[in-house]
Amino acid sequence: MRRARKNMTRKDRLTRGLTLLELVVAVFVLSLGSIAALRATDQSRVAIGGMPSRVLAQVVARNRAQELQLYGSIGATGLPGEVEMAGRRFQVSVATKATAGGLVEAAVTVRAADGPGAYLVTYVTPLGPGS
Repeated sequence: MRRARKNMTRKDRLTRGLTLLELVVAVFVLSLGSIAALRATDQSRVAIGGMPSRVLAQVVARNRAQELQLYGSIGATGLPGEVEMAGRRFQVSVATKATAGGLVEAAVTVRAADGPGAYLVTYVTPLGPGS
């Protein structure tokens, strides 16, 4: 009799279902997972949003570095400070300083109007090739 009673309570326990507390905890855990997924999606959207301007700024910086390679640091002083590419305007500035090896270190900084930009360092000859 005692054994039948013990089995009966176990059976009752299994068919009883979820308590309200267990249900609240389950909903809470699912909501935390959903919030984490939404935040990750939003962060990736923000990161991708500025990508076209950033890529174009890198192209502008590489172009300016190539112009510096062609003209040398002295010959490149007449290059424009503003460049338009793909319908966007970029401010380009070059900071130069002499190195111990006789080259010139040129730091090219490109900024877009909407924020993202690029930074590139190159080494050029003072007078340009063939001088």
